[in-house]
Amino acid sequence: MILRDLKQQDVELLVVFLNNSKVTKYLTSRIPQPYSCQDAECWVNTGSKEGITKAIDIDGKLAGIIGVSIGEYENSRSAEIGYWLAEQYWGKGIATKVLTQMTNDIFSNTEIVRLFAPVFSPNIASMHVLKKCGYLQQGIFKKALFKNDEYFDGHLFEKIKL
Repeated sequence: MILRDLKQQDVELLVVFLNNSKVTKYLTSRIPQPYSCQDAECWVNTGSKEGITKAIDIDGKLAGIIGVSIGEYENSRSAEIGYWLAEQYWGKGIATKVLTQMTNDIFSNTEIVRLFAPVFSPNIASMHVLKKCGYLQQGIFKKALFKNDEYFDGHLFEKIKL
């Protein structure tokens, strides 16, 4: 498993993976649904260049994405981290390895001292990954998230650089 920049060859798998409702169920609504080839090309060529975004590559194939969105102004030393894996890679410890690697890379190679991750309340698997990687739950925000005509509590996790 490696983390790398996105490339044109990832477009086809992005379309397949991001049209799986099990994968996108608790992802941001900024990801268009249905997800088209044009959406994927725009993401690879432009969107993935914002912040720090890496493809999760397993055996030379795209398996998911991990990214960090750095805050601005007084929040410039804080960043939101997010990740997703294609369904066939779930439950294999990959997310834990990827989150650990990206967290270490961010803390070692940037001025970021705080990483945080908002999580939809039913996404227990993601909360488990964050806890395994040393992220602490800092709060639960009631009905903070609204997606697909449904309210969700938002769980906020964070990790501080020591």
